[in-house]
Amino acid sequence: MDFAFSEEQEELRRSVRRFLDDRLPMSEVRRLMGTPEGYDKDVWAQMAEQLGLQGIGIPEQHGGAGCGYVDLIVVFEEMGRSLACVPYFSTVALAANALIHSGDERAKADFLPGIASGETVATLAFTEEDGNWDIEALSGAGKDGAGDDGSSSPCLASPPGAQGDPWTLQGAKSYVIDGNTADLIIVVARAPGGVSMFAVDCDAPGLVRAPLQTMDTTRKQAELHFSSAPARLVGEEGGGLRVLEKVLQLAAVALAGEQVGGAQRCLDMSVEYAKSRIQFGRSIGSFQAIKHKCADILLEVSSAKSAAYYAAWVAEEDSDELPVAASLVKSYCSDAYFHAAAENIQVHGGIGFTWEHDAHLYFKRAKSSELMLGDPSYHRELLVRRLGV
Repeated sequence: MDFAFSEEQEELRRSVRRFLDDRLPMSEVRRLMGTPEGYDKDVWAQMAEQLGLQGIGIPEQHGGAGCGYVDLIVVFEEMGRSLACVPYFSTVALAANALIHSGDERAKADFLPGIASGETVATLAFTEEDGNWDIEALSGAGKDGAGDDGSSSPCLASPPGAQGDPWTLQGAKSYVIDGNTADLIIVVARAPGGVSMFAVDCDAPGLVRAPLQTMDTTRKQAELHFSSAPARLVGEEGGGLRVLEKVLQLAAVALAGEQVGGAQRCLDMSVEYAKSRIQFGRSIGSFQAIKHKCADILLEVSSAKSAAYYAAWVAEEDSDELPVAASLVKSYCSDAYFHAAAENIQVHGGIGFTWEHDAHLYFKRAKSSELMLGDPSYHRELLVRRLGV
């Protein structure tokens, strides 16, 4: 069995890296961080036109390349390495996967070609106002619109009226990745028949989008408020939780790819600085304390890569192991990235704490990614349950 990437996959990696280094260097990332949109629409369009990145995992009949998750993990790794300010994770890992696994052929035909061509930026809104990533919080909401634990009211969907009116949404969703700029929003909400998925256009009346102030400004988030906003049912009524569970598992694998890309960059930065920084007439990399830090990062990054690549293979094979692999890789890669980012700052010393140095940007991304889709403790608990321990 060959455990290496194919030549085509390595060429994909080289092409994506060249593109990101050229169009999204750190100077551009810093500029985009300060803009309301958080990304450059021209760069987003070029990603689709020149490389077809938005359509890699989308079936060919819907305008994509029909590639597998191992190809996608290569792209996500490069995105994480460069801290790319593009709505790629929200569009590809969340929204596109939700549509692909919805079983709604009409919705796929209507929405996936636009995503594959780069014309549509999309996202998935499922987190309630309390910020709980656990999908059981959705299924546990009371029928009266309030959570059983007294939490804030969930987002509710009202069915069409007798005159053929559309579904309407009432309530709010929070921590929606790229929710402030997405053209298409897939919303998970409670309907009379159970938790379901709905498509909402960004210009829908009754939709108000409020950007959130977050620690990691390289990835924008928003709070969405729905006031009788018209929506379109995607998939079967009551089938939302089943689809959401699969989507979040696939998204965890994609996020792990981002995390190992960022962790590898932190390792590279640490080693480069350790070689070039001179103290007491010798490079600081010759000191035992710095050697040990770099060696520890190398060990964790290598292990995290192995876990991420394995999880990508499991996702591509659509194996029954995906739930276990997703929680395993999310917990381990989160810890590895955060440790690599923190140690990178320590290796750099005082300069690593300054705004001018890029180390703090990776640290903030590592922390936000650690919490996104559930923190390591949450996923270790899921792992224990899924293993039946």
